[in-house]
Amino acid sequence: MKAQIVVLPGDGIGPEVAAAGVAVLRQIAERFGHQFTFSEHAIGGDAIDRFGDPLPPSTREALLAADAILLGAVGGPKWSDPNAKVRPEQGLLAMRKLLGVFANVRPLKLHPRTAALSPLKPERTQGVDLVFIRELTGGIYFGAKTRSDTDATDECRYSVEEIERVVRHAFELARTRKKKVTSVDKANVLETSRLWRSVATRVGAEYPDVALEHQLVDSMAMHLLTRPADYDVIVTENMFGDILTDEASVLAGSLGLSPSASVGGPGAGVYEPIHGSAPDIAGQQLANPLGTILSAAMLLRHSLGLTDEAAVVEAAVDHVLEQGNLTRDLGGTATTQAVTRAVLDACHAKAEAA
Repeated sequence: MKAQIVVLPGDGIGPEVAAAGVAVLRQIAERFGHQFTFSEHAIGGDAIDRFGDPLPPSTREALLAADAILLGAVGGPKWSDPNAKVRPEQGLLAMRKLLGVFANVRPLKLHPRTAALSPLKPERTQGVDLVFIRELTGGIYFGAKTRSDTDATDECRYSVEEIERVVRHAFELARTRKKKVTSVDKANVLETSRLWRSVATRVGAEYPDVALEHQLVDSMAMHLLTRPADYDVIVTENMFGDILTDEASVLAGSLGLSPSASVGGPGAGVYEPIHGSAPDIAGQQLANPLGTILSAAMLLRHSLGLTDEAAVVEAAVDHVLEQGNLTRDLGGTATTQAVTRAVLDACHAKAEAA
């Protein structure tokens, strides 16, 4: 197949890990007879420095023409002044709005080789295999904002349509997994959460084969650390999802292992590791590329429909972890390039065996 893939390297370690993802996608295209065309564009701090805009017009144009988007990382101390009128994160929000991607999908499955790195006891993490669905284009991040010398406001707003579509996405996914959805809200306090719960309950009734439970966000934060293996698909609003997914990511032992996909809209899906730009190790080939490589596998599966190719990449990552070819964050000494090379070699072997 033919596909136009936009690459947004971004800031910090973003260019290093994005290059790893591109290398794997190029090899998959070659091995399976596909034609992937790649183009790089600016976002975040890099775009501010070069164009004065975290999502410049040239990037917007490329995003709208893409079949899929691979993102590195955005942000860093250089652009972290909270009073600045232009910030790297504005590029992410603008991109999500432009593409209409409303569901952020973050799978979390512990690999036996790295389970010991989790801060939780092994008996608590055994069998963890869950997926977060975070609503991505509504809520407090997109609400009206005011600020004066004496106070500030951030409006949290949700419509029935916004809640329904992301909750339905969670139920459809749960049907392909363990058939359980946990909807997270703060319905004992917030009106938006009361609406969220009522809509989730109504949608859930349309899926009698999928169990639905409701959790308050504060209790959910506790349960993620005390019984994470009990969960399958967890769906929640934008800010709650932002916080809970970062909490859950440490269960795997490193942020560098976790991929994500932002999908659901009329535009192309966006695929990125959940880690930040880590400017302290940028340019040193210390970054873990596996989160980005697994995000590339999600790109193959969700945006291009190439499930066999995605499975090859995921199997290759499993093999590399089993062999102990690990970067510093996982207790190893391998460089970003060395781990990428190991994944490429494993992809070659897996593709030959397929």
